[in-house]
Amino acid sequence: MSSVWRSAFLALLTVGVVGTAAWLVFFSSVLGVREIQVVGNLGLPAQRIQQVAGVAEGKPLATVDLAEVEDRIGRIPQIESVVVSRGWPGTLLVEIVEREPVAVVQVGLKSALMDRHGVVTEIRDVAPPTLPVLRVDRPGPNDPATAAALTVMGALPADLAPRVAEVLAPSAETVSLRLKDGRTVVWGGGDRPADKARILVTLLRRQADTYDVSSPDVVTVK
Repeated sequence: MSSVWRSAFLALLTVGVVGTAAWLVFFSSVLGVREIQVVGNLGLPAQRIQQVAGVAEGKPLATVDLAEVEDRIGRIPQIESVVVSRGWPGTLLVEIVEREPVAVVQVGLKSALMDRHGVVTEIRDVAPPTLPVLRVDRPGPNDPATAAALTVMGALPADLAPRVAEVLAPSAETVSLRLKDGRTVVWGGGDRPADKARILVTLLRRQADTYDVSSPDVVTVK
């Protein structure tokens, strides 16, 4: 075989191999989706997430639009974030972080569970007794008073947060807490949350009705 024919044969062979590989990856079901694996879900059923993903079994894994799948799954109210990736040869991996309710907003006779971003995750007939009631005029993720109140909740130590019955925020600068034992904490604005939380833990050891930590340098107890 001459060198010309040998080169032509090798070229054709290469094209055939590349074409076959491309067909296997992009068009056939050989490397298609066999499983949608969900991780990170604690309260949401994996089956629901798999259905919302909307990826048919056998669809070539390489052609799955990951951003589109993330967008669909991310619309589930209980999901805070989602990352979708490929796991060869046939797994679509969905990693989620669920929203964790931190407060309750009363809506008529219903209870709206709200996460740390001010997003309502679900509506219930009865609120979980462990969550504080958030009292603001316009609850929502874009409301400054809501954001300030939730920031305060996030600043509280893990052993103090469950003792809060209500978080009141007429404005972003006038946040206060009512504890389950009836005591009141005047928190003020969102500045210096770590200092306020540290001082409050110490002050609560003293018997009083009201604890004012709005100015951490000059606290008062009544």
